[in-house]
Amino acid sequence: MKRIALSTLSLALLSATGAAHAQSSVTLYGLIDESIQFAHNTVDATGANKNQVGLVAGNLQGSRWGLKGTEDLGGGLKALFQLENGFDPNNGRLNQGGRMFGRQAYVGLSGDQWGTVTLGRQYDPVVDLVQPLTADNYFGSTFTTPGDVDNNDNTSRTNNAVKYTSPVWGGLQFEGMYAFGGVAGSTGAGQTWSGAATYSTGPFSIAAGYFRADNPHTTVPTRTGWTGTSDGTAGDNQINPYVSAKSIGIASVAVQYVAGPFTGNVRYSNAQYKPDAQSGFGSTEKYNVVGAYLGYQATPAMLVGVGYIYTKASGDASATYHQVSLGGDYNLSKRTDIYLVGAYQHASGDQRASNGALVTAGAAVGSYGYNSASSSQEVVSLGIRHKF
Repeated sequence: MKRIALSTLSLALLSATGAAHAQSSVTLYGLIDESIQFAHNTVDATGANKNQVGLVAGNLQGSRWGLKGTEDLGGGLKALFQLENGFDPNNGRLNQGGRMFGRQAYVGLSGDQWGTVTLGRQYDPVVDLVQPLTADNYFGSTFTTPGDVDNNDNTSRTNNAVKYTSPVWGGLQFEGMYAFGGVAGSTGAGQTWSGAATYSTGPFSIAAGYFRADNPHTTVPTRTGWTGTSDGTAGDNQINPYVSAKSIGIASVAVQYVAGPFTGNVRYSNAQYKPDAQSGFGSTEKYNVVGAYLGYQATPAMLVGVGYIYTKASGDASATYHQVSLGGDYNLSKRTDIYLVGAYQHASGDQRASNGALVTAGAAVGSYGYNSASSSQEVVSLGIRHKF
């Protein structure tokens, strides 16, 4: 009888363990996006325009691997986490400033009725809710704003962030986020906050949001960079002069409509880089951006798209950028696709160079960081993306 009782107890314990495991899940995932890229009119070490050919990663999406999981706590409550690493497959180096989990690193709780709260390094609500209704969501960096001045290509992530995501109520969802500056005696120094909402009904979707990040004071007369809780949006010459800004404010709105095989969207954003006494520039630099995209699902495996972006800079420097982008993506399987994307950009006016001088505006396609001494630039990429 004792042996039978022990066997029964063992089976009960195994059953309970199995049930516990069944209520939890951990997923390993990732992708590698790699291409052969040609860029016309890129500045070399001497300041002259040259052609450039090489391997460039992360055109449609940044290469990554990560872990994410959930645990069912009962009563509709779940614990969740995500750790996501960004890397360059050309040299194996870490992206996002060399962080181990630079793309995302957070933990939180989710309830069926009240929503989700997450804490850690995260995307802001504008990236979560507005960016999916823009061209960048389909074809990535080649279809985005020069220098990513409005963070449409997700250049910035936020540390020390608390984010709330609501459930979807009749097609409506909203998010709010606040990131603590972590400066002793000055709660708001270096803080970041953001909010956004989206509404979808049938083929129609609309989203809008605002992102605000602050740069803390330093002990030097003039800041040399960005040290707030967000990463900022430092890119090429369109942005480098403004990393000493006191604050960055970005308002964005996007509308999308799907009709059969066609997807069309338009968007508008206003990005403002405001100075203070410690900034290396004297007047607020404003970027007004208007973008449009039309995609056509030619076959279940083939997507083609065209995009246009108009960027107008004013304030500290005045410049205009026109960019036209084309792309095609073909799925070889559920996990592997090949793509061809390209863009042409024309610039006019003046811009502030990274050394602070006012110079003739140079073209810079998307968020690649290719500066040009010419008013025009073209970039073409032939690539492959594999998901696992």
